[in-house]
Amino acid sequence: MADDSHSPASAPSEDERWNALAELDDWLRTPMLVLSFLWLLLVVVELIWGTFDALETFGTAIWIAFIVEFVVRFALAPEKTAFLSRNWLTVIALIVPAFRLFRAFRVLRAARAARGLRLVRIVGTANRGMNALRASLSRRGLGYVTGLTILVALLGAGGMLAFEPASQVDGGFAGYADALWWTGMLLATMGSEFWPKTPEGRILCFLLALYGFAVFGYITASFASFFVGRDAESDQGEVAGSREIAALRAEIAALRQDLRRGGDAPGASPPR
Repeated sequence: MADDSHSPASAPSEDERWNALAELDDWLRTPMLVLSFLWLLLVVVELIWGTFDALETFGTAIWIAFIVEFVVRFALAPEKTAFLSRNWLTVIALIVPAFRLFRAFRVLRAARAARGLRLVRIVGTANRGMNALRASLSRRGLGYVTGLTILVALLGAGGMLAFEPASQVDGGFAGYADALWWTGMLLATMGSEFWPKTPEGRILCFLLALYGFAVFGYITASFASFFVGRDAESDQGEVAGSREIAALRAEIAALRQDLRRGGDAPGASPPR
């Protein structure tokens, strides 16, 4: 009997692979959310106070879990190229920590390249945190944007402190609180008298400014909609609320019915 276990009919279809990938994402959603937020906390702590053995060991374990999860998702994805194109930033963020495992990278840490890799790690961590918030909050409007803004502020402040410390840069940040205040002012589009001096700090500042410019208008519009909505619910408000609009619609419907009855009455002249 011919063995047709490797025939095309026995191979899983593209729909089956997409369904398996969706089921895997649902099953891993909660544990990966927890690991993503722990990873974010570890990166912020490392940017502020530096690393030590226990922190590095814990971070390496989480990083390995991220790699295993990504490899499994990549193996299940029907279209590998499309999957990689959608997750290219995740791939870079997973590759960067690998340099920490090589002893030769100790020499690189003192070079300019180490600062660039740290910047890539910050951006990759922000991307993973954004995905975690999207999965946990399901893009629930203002709550999602507020959580993402807090995440960007905490991570951005840690990066600015690492790139622009007062001990190395004239007028730099003396501590994390100082960097967090500056980052908050930048995200609120108010700015400060200090501007980064290092290339990495300027790139991070530019990314933070872009985010602040993009999201500040949304937050302002959300607060405006909230207060306008409260004014519309008030009977003394100047803005028409849903109750007034519903009453107006009911009056228009009643008026239409009266017009139809008048047109159908005997002896009524046809409309011109």
